[in-house]
Amino acid sequence: MTPETRRQKIESYGNAYSVLTDALKQFPKEMWQFRDEHGCWSIHEHIIHITDSEANSYIRARRLIAEPGRTLMDYDENQWATALDYHDQDIDDTLNLFKWLRGKSYTLIKSLPESAWANTAYHPENGDTSLDDWLDTYEAHVREHVEYMQQNLEAWQAAQ
Repeated sequence: MTPETRRQKIESYGNAYSVLTDALKQFPKEMWQFRDEHGCWSIHEHIIHITDSEANSYIRARRLIAEPGRTLMDYDENQWATALDYHDQDIDDTLNLFKWLRGKSYTLIKSLPESAWANTAYHPENGDTSLDDWLDTYEAHVREHVEYMQQNLEAWQAAQ
């Protein structure tokens, strides 16, 4: 990845909280618990997942920077959603935690030396993963879930 492309991705990464909260305004609160007939996650569950993923991202970035070559933690996101009863978790607390976690990582990565971006660690599902790979994944994560939320809205509207 070129330094200019990386800089753009870092800025996009840093704007994720605003992207998420702006997107949430389009979804009526009364449909946030709705699941389509396929049982896909509700908007509420997507929000909790985004923050749990961000907590993992926070640790993964720091491991990539401070302990390259080590193993990154994987997790079963569907098991987390069930075992942690995502529907029973508070959205406001979750959004505040996401904002804090993303902000701390954004502040950290925007000042890293160029050499740090080549650091790698082993991910049990993805193999060797660089810090650039990490940035690619998490820069896109919120937008991907907003797209899923849009699909939830369309399914909810069709069911009305």
